[in-house]
Amino acid sequence: MDSVANEDPFATVLDLQTPAEQRVPVVFASPHSGDRYPADFLAQSALDPQMLRRSEDSYVDELFGAATGFGAPLLRALLPRAFIDVNREPYELDPAMFRDALPPFVNTESPRIAAGLGTIARVVATGAEIYRERLSFAEAEQRIEKVYRPYHAALRRLIGVTRARFGCCLLIDCHSMPSIGGPTDADPGYSRFDVVLGDCFGTSCAPPVIDAAEKTLAALGYRVVRNTPYAGGFTTRNYGTPGNGCHALQIEVNRRLYMNETTHQKLPGFDRLKQHLTTLIAAMTSLPPGDLKP
Repeated sequence: MDSVANEDPFATVLDLQTPAEQRVPVVFASPHSGDRYPADFLAQSALDPQMLRRSEDSYVDELFGAATGFGAPLLRALLPRAFIDVNREPYELDPAMFRDALPPFVNTESPRIAAGLGTIARVVATGAEIYRERLSFAEAEQRIEKVYRPYHAALRRLIGVTRARFGCCLLIDCHSMPSIGGPTDADPGYSRFDVVLGDCFGTSCAPPVIDAAEKTLAALGYRVVRNTPYAGGFTTRNYGTPGNGCHALQIEVNRRLYMNETTHQKLPGFDRLKQHLTTLIAAMTSLPPGDLKP
């Protein structure tokens, strides 16, 4: 854990790393690597900090940190997924978590809510309940307005600027995953591949994009699978419109490759994986423009 936010947790909610000049039509995003846990949130939780981190994509922003060296920006959320998940619809909430009735515009019935993993999560990746007591809707709304909306405003702006400059944009949504499927996952108890590439079953990016990612990773010796168990989250589905020249690819890296999943300590293989992901970044930022333009 990087820090406990004892002061205003909403003072700085995202970080944008940019090259001196954007040279390629590619944007990288890390929505789940945030590790700044608000003190009030920790007090609300029935779990200790180590357990809360089970939902965190630890160090993913660092693993993909070479992006700016290839002329691409990297956007990262600073607050953790257990606090608010920016890779969901803005109002994807479980009514059982709240003291008051939710407004009619709230989505209360998605599969993600059923799994306890809505915009405000009920459980961490292990299935353990996060909160001691129910929340108020006003608290959820505050997190959405002060964290979720700024993150997506920044992401939309990056995509818009990129498309205006290059005529197309490729968004790489960067994640990590537990090595074993959890109780709320589609593959509970099963050991996972090294990397899962998600293109929403062929709808969020053109075939050359995911083909290039798979070819590059396989050549480096990784076991790669597409869309199982992760086909892509809200970000991939929402921003991936290949017909308009905007492509989105989700990348899930197996945590056993680089960290101890219990202690969150980096493993000796961390630097090797980062080097290989830098090779992947090089491949994705050198795609022919014709593969991306509508």
